[in-house]
Amino acid sequence: MNIFRLAGDITHLISVLVLLLKIYATKSCSGISLKTQELYALVFLARYLDLFTDFISVYNTIMKIVFILSSLAIVWCMRVHPVIRRSYDKVQDTFRHYFLLLGCLVLALLIHEKFTFQEVLWAFSIYLEAVAILPQLVLLQRSGNVDNLTAQYVLFLGTYRGLYIVNWIYRYLTEPHFGRWIACISGLVQTALYADFFYYYFISWKTNSKLQLPA
Repeated sequence: MNIFRLAGDITHLISVLVLLLKIYATKSCSGISLKTQELYALVFLARYLDLFTDFISVYNTIMKIVFILSSLAIVWCMRVHPVIRRSYDKVQDTFRHYFLLLGCLVLALLIHEKFTFQEVLWAFSIYLEAVAILPQLVLLQRSGNVDNLTAQYVLFLGTYRGLYIVNWIYRYLTEPHFGRWIACISGLVQTALYADFFYYYFISWKTNSKLQLPA
């Protein structure tokens, strides 16, 4: 594992911890899209089915379990927790994420590296992760003002994708048979979706003002 992959994993983990901190410390999930969190839970469940068939390393196994359990815990809090679920803004979180699910499933069936159950699910998870942030970004645009912890969560999530792109470039230059092109293209698409958010985050940081996204 190279330093860019490790930094990406750590940044991804920090994004989840920031979101859990927001939910449990404030007893609120305001500004958080349940639809995005459900999509991420599906991403991890589909991608990490190999937990039961392939062992790579203790680190790899632990990270997979952490991301699966944390994503399910977040969805549970937003749907079931008697206090936290009341703060969920269902009126604003109206992105039709089922279209994303259907589109990614069809794409995975058509474009994959090998037509096996596990490989199609892996491709599905890669495509779905690329667009899973869309409901969250739309929700932030509709709500206008973004609280600090939510902004930090999205920032770390976007940074994780950027670091993974650097990781792929490094692996392409140093590994003779690096060919996960589906992940690379999907990662580029996903990172591009964060561009608008990063721009306004930089403006708010530069002017020392509260982050506001245009509706």
